[in-house]
This record gives sequence, structure tokens and C-alpha cells, in this order.
Amino acid sequence: MVYYELLKPNETIIGAFYRTQLMRLSRALKEKRAYYYSRHDKIILLHNNARPHVAAPVKTYLETLKWEVLSHPPYSRDIAFSDHHLFRSMTHGLSEQHFTSYEDTKNCIDDWIASKDEMFFRRYSLPLLPERWEKVVMAITLNKTLCIVLSQ
Repeated sequence: MVYYELLKPNETIIGAFYRTQLMRLSRALKEKRAYYYSRHDKIILLHNNARPHVAAPVKTYLETLKWEVLSHPPYSRDIAFSDHHLFRSMTHGLSEQHFTSYEDTKNCIDDWIASKDEMFFRRYSLPLLPERWEKVVMAITLNKTLCIVLSQ
């Protein structure tokens, strides 16, 4: 886990807030994965078209970072962010919990994340994501081609 942030109650993500989160993520990557920058490896970010993701300050900041941004194809449950094993496992692990405050919630999630080893985060979701993304994009492209052929 490189970086995560739990939103406070009634907090909304807008472009400026999301840009600040990206700044924190960039700092965390430099601290925890410095070899990405020293080896000139790319940072690839999967984004959907949510307003904060396409806000002008965010786009400008991502350009300065030189991160590659993969667009998230619409209606593609195969690569939905909530589909990752992290969230399924977290839901299962926290299902019996009852929180009385933001601090209780944050502490419980912090403890849950700290209890997982590095292999937990590498095991399923991230290594498979590029392959799943490619399949979805290929299916969308074939669908569009088929629609064009049928309409002619």
C-alpha cells in the first residue's frame, strides 16, 4: 500500500481536493517507491470520467507529473475499482464492526491495512488490471465496429 486517505464525514471530492490527493500520492511514491523515478518507469493511472478526474487543475498537474492516464471505459464492470480483491476483503474483514466515530473507523481501517503483507496487495488485482483493461477496450472496439457494419 503506497497511499490511501479516508474522507471525513460530509467531505466531497472536487478537482482542487483531488489534485491535493494526487500531490500526496506523488510524494508517497517518491518516498516508498523511489526506484520508479530513478529507473524512469512510468506511473500509469486508471481514471474514469468523474468530474474531479477531468477538472482542469487535475489534468494540468498530471501533465507535469508525466504520468500516463488510462481512461476507464464506460459501463465496464470487469475493471470497476470496487471489483478489486482489496475492497472485497476489506468488506468481509470489517463486516462485523460497528463504528461510533470517524476516529474509530479510521483506526480500524488503518489497523486492517497494516495487518496485510505486501503480497496481499500484489496478489490479484493490480497484476491482472492491465490485461482486464485491454480485454474491455478490445470488446468495446469490436462492438463499435459491429454496430457500424450492421448500420451500413
